[in-house]
Amino acid sequence: MADWTERYRPTTLSAVRGNNKARDALEEWADTWADHGEAAVIHGSPGVGKTSAAHALANDKGWPVLEMNASDARTADEIERFAGRAASNSTLGGERQLVILDEADNLHRHKDRGGAAAMTRVVKDAAQPIVLIANDYYEMSTGLRSACQEIEFRDISARSIVPVLRDICRQEGVEFDEAVLERIAEANRGDLRGAIKDTQSRVQEGRIRAEGSEGERDRTEDIFSFLDAVLKEQSAEDALQTAYAADETPDDLLLWIEDKVPKVYEGAELADAYEHLANADVWLGRVRETQNYSYWRYTTDNVAAGVAAVRRSDRGGWTRYGGAPYRSTRDATRDYVAERIAETADVSTATARREILPYLEAMTHHCRNRELTVRMTARYDLEAEHVAFVTGSGKTTNKVQGIVEEAEERTEAEAVEHSGGAFAALEGNGKGGEATGESDGDGDNADSDGTLAAFGASGPENGDADGDIPDDPDTDAKEDDGQSGLSDFM
Repeated sequence: MADWTERYRPTTLSAVRGNNKARDALEEWADTWADHGEAAVIHGSPGVGKTSAAHALANDKGWPVLEMNASDARTADEIERFAGRAASNSTLGGERQLVILDEADNLHRHKDRGGAAAMTRVVKDAAQPIVLIANDYYEMSTGLRSACQEIEFRDISARSIVPVLRDICRQEGVEFDEAVLERIAEANRGDLRGAIKDTQSRVQEGRIRAEGSEGERDRTEDIFSFLDAVLKEQSAEDALQTAYAADETPDDLLLWIEDKVPKVYEGAELADAYEHLANADVWLGRVRETQNYSYWRYTTDNVAAGVAAVRRSDRGGWTRYGGAPYRSTRDATRDYVAERIAETADVSTATARREILPYLEAMTHHCRNRELTVRMTARYDLEAEHVAFVTGSGKTTNKVQGIVEEAEERTEAEAVEHSGGAFAALEGNGKGGEATGESDGDGDNADSDGTLAAFGASGPENGDADGDIPDDPDTDAKEDDGQSGLSDFM
């Protein structure tokens, strides 16, 4: 049986369902492209029709399509070679062609190093219209976002999904129960593609079965679904579950709710919401002070359940939340560190913030474990302000400055070690060998590809009986080598 999602993919923009405003904005962008010359970025949850809309637009305009997936574009050279050539070329007769880059939010990964910068250069200099497709708009670099017109595709409501499922069943000659289609639409929570797949999977002997397993796919809530859940739609308990499913840390969730709540709440509701947000901030302060991340759950309780609980009535309709909230210097520093971790560990910045950074903060708190702090600094090429952020120490203290200097020395020494004799002159007078000896004497392997799982598993097992970090900085360099397992990760 042919895949229904492909068979019934819209071939014209008028057939795109559930996002009329976004569809019209895309068409207007194309009609006026000669005047502004900007690329467009279409973003939204999986399954809402972003890529289908781009292809439907090209079909309406009669534009040839050149498509590339960011997951297949590993380097800046590949992006510039394909997208750059496509965007700068003209077709025969001067006709336009549409360049589509899918999964543009994947350009941030380590394997795509330089890809975001290359794509930014391409879209700024393009002589052809470019559409970028992204699930998570804010995983794209700031420079790339600012170079494009933003078009957001919202989750498709169940009442918009049901007519699509009904039409497909009729065209396929399949019998159905309206209530079953409604349950499928509700279970897929705005994912039209998923609803179509689930409907097809239920076909049995020319009829849609009443029971199925739809909605069991792993779904991560995007930030705008989270905002709607807390501020407009869900109960306190349900909003809390949505917060747990969001791919953001509690401090990020606090920033978003704090920035967007005045767009929905007012009067007493707003005052009560801010009281819960103030409580959330207190708990975040305790996390930073004690490095006890179990307190995060109290932050989430206040941000999600607390703010949802003070809502006097549910809201409908669409709210223009706007872009990311203002980020303080501390937030910007944290984002930079997370990006450095993400590049080195080959994970997303969200994963680095949520799963790796808290461990590094706990292991290097106040630089008590000096050796691990030096390794971290060298591994991620951090400066004093970044080390101060992770460890909670002052960036101007002798402790932090000394760690940064030692990390720089180790990096230089390793460059000598791996130079293949390029620095033979230095080795001849003893300086190169001396530096290399310092670097290798502790058995550190800065190129290790170990994972955080190895780092976490080997700590207490190989270290102290209770797994505690040594408190005496004078003994750190002697005792922690190979003890904490950080060398496996760093």
